[in-house]
Amino acid sequence: MQIDLNGISVALVGDTNPIANAALDALLANGATKSDAPDMLVLSLPLTPRAGVDVAPLLATARKHAERMAAGNGGRILFLASAMAGMPMRRHTDYSVAMAAVLAGVRGLAMEFGPKVLVNALGAGAVGGPLLSGDEAMLSHASIKRVGTVTEITDTVLFFCDPMNSYTTGQLLSVDGGWSAGYARHF
Repeated sequence: MQIDLNGISVALVGDTNPIANAALDALLANGATKSDAPDMLVLSLPLTPRAGVDVAPLLATARKHAERMAAGNGGRILFLASAMAGMPMRRHTDYSVAMAAVLAGVRGLAMEFGPKVLVNALGAGAVGGPLLSGDEAMLSHASIKRVGTVTEITDTVLFFCDPMNSYTTGQLLSVDGGWSAGYARHF
């Protein structure tokens, strides 16, 4: 996907992983430049389930940047989270709760800092091989029946960050092969 980000600055904060790094590379390849006071902030959470994920520091960072952006020319904030933000997974209760807290934060920040700041979340499902995001068990319930690719995630990052996309805020877009559409059950 190609978008025009010339004159727009970006920063990546949070968990370092191949998906977050690819997202930053895609933004830079489309003309963005790195900055400590960016127009566009990408916050990366751990994308594979684990215990002890503390989302409070990233939400505080998002708030600090949203305040600065709202006082200036506006901006965008995008959280890279798990699709479990929108649908909890039975074996990962604590992680699902942390991701749901991110989604609540996204929606609260979008209401508080709109219209100048757009705040959204990308919910990644099972991505990569080896697995970079999600849980293998997601595949048994995903409509697509395969892991996603890093490119499919970065294209969605570019969608959220495209200056032409000016009416999307407070949303979670799950890029998960249909996993969050509902569990496949045989009754």
